[in-house]
Amino acid sequence: QVQVVESGGGLVQAGGSLRLSCAASGLFFSWYTWGWFRQVPGKEREFVAEISWNRGGTDYAGSVKGRFTISVDDAKKMVYLQMNSLNVEDTAVYYCAAAKMISPGRSSPQYDYWGQGTQVTVSS
Repeated sequence: QVQVVESGGGLVQAGGSLRLSCAASGLFFSWYTWGWFRQVPGKEREFVAEISWNRGGTDYAGSVKGRFTISVDDAKKMVYLQMNSLNVEDTAVYYCAAAKMISPGRSSPQYDYWGQGTQVTVSS
């Protein structure tokens, strides 16, 4: 049974930092592309970042590039999202997701497994 569990969300002031973690089990972790998405009420789920299955490349949404960093620890089966210089617009529920596809792109339907999400709230 595949499990994906995010943690690390919380309340932070604008300009601050948070590090989200994602623990995975029940799958061959190192075979998957891993991504982070976020969603606010009333809006579609939005791509944030992705790291390729071979860990050779990353992709970021323009709104977070230069501020967020995705990384994985294959040995620990963990995915991380380091978020710096947070602003109010980063407030959302953040989801970790795994894709069997080599190149799922920024499309959430191409991801196969999802966590339950973790709330990030940035105050002004």
